[in-house]
Amino acid sequence: MKSVILAGASLITLAATGAVAAAPPDRPMFVVQPNRLHPNIHRPSGLPTWTFSFTYSGKTYNDLFVGTNPTGGASTTVPTYIIPIFLKLKGAGTVNANPDATLSNGRTVVQNTVDSPIFDSTTTYTQGGTNVGTTQYEDAFQRASLWGTVSSNTGYHVLLGAPTVEKLQKIKVPAADGKVATDFGVKVLNVNINWLDPKLEALLKTLSIPANSLPIFLTTQTYLTSGGCCIGGYHSYTGTQAYSMFTYIQTAGTFSQDVSALSHEAGEWLDDPETNNNSPCGIYEVGDPLEGDANYGTYPYTVNGFTYHLQDLAMPPYFGAPASTSVNGWKTFQGTNLTVCQNGS
Repeated sequence: MKSVILAGASLITLAATGAVAAAPPDRPMFVVQPNRLHPNIHRPSGLPTWTFSFTYSGKTYNDLFVGTNPTGGASTTVPTYIIPIFLKLKGAGTVNANPDATLSNGRTVVQNTVDSPIFDSTTTYTQGGTNVGTTQYEDAFQRASLWGTVSSNTGYHVLLGAPTVEKLQKIKVPAADGKVATDFGVKVLNVNINWLDPKLEALLKTLSIPANSLPIFLTTQTYLTSGGCCIGGYHSYTGTQAYSMFTYIQTAGTFSQDVSALSHEAGEWLDDPETNNNSPCGIYEVGDPLEGDANYGTYPYTVNGFTYHLQDLAMPPYFGAPASTSVNGWKTFQGTNLTVCQNGS
């Protein structure tokens, strides 16, 4: 489900009678921060980008993708930074929200992320009998999305560079903007996204993160909130810097487990870096149409001795581009049978 976060938005909990309204039930959510630009009007950024154009029902859409035009068969590698965030809330000692926490496989949350198929390039992705490459997950998705061109320009890639892991950033959460909760059966922190996001943007400057990179903020055992719960991740654009945030939930089978939210948000950064691409469905967000599927739209991939869960992502024909654009004419990377814009944007 797509939500747009409005800075300074607040939740009104008092009914006309003065009674406190019941808290909304947990629901899995991803969000995009408000775009700073008019849809389809793009400004130069530090990222390498190109314009993907298609026509649907007589209207032409021009959307900015990260990388280069696949007709050139070039390979692009985007520098990547992981910024681990330790959210500290008074009275939350039973919630291990430290990304340097050691997991049952002996690795930390941060290391498990670095070892995942988001960065590891040893998995071969065969979609409907077609080998689209032995590569990273997001690159395989993008190659499959543009297979009509990539199949004859096989050198084409959009890769994430080996991530630079920044020093752990500890942020104290005031009681007014956080709490301990049990969501989807897991004890976690709930933290107000509208309070947290400005602090993350400030870190981009403090850490001197270059504009030609993808900064990824990493939290664990935390869901963000905006009126209700639960947000597993988001991506945004400051006007000069595109960035993503995701939470790593350590319990198998639940929403945002391991790097599933990162697979969602990295895919959306790839195909909507400035958060203002457009389509017949509305904004061009490749993760949202699949998050409501079984297992939150995720599929298992075992890499480096650990089974990760990566979310299916929508390809151009889902948004109205010709079927010849993608591998097998599919609308999603995993071949989910959908009609154009069936699940919105």
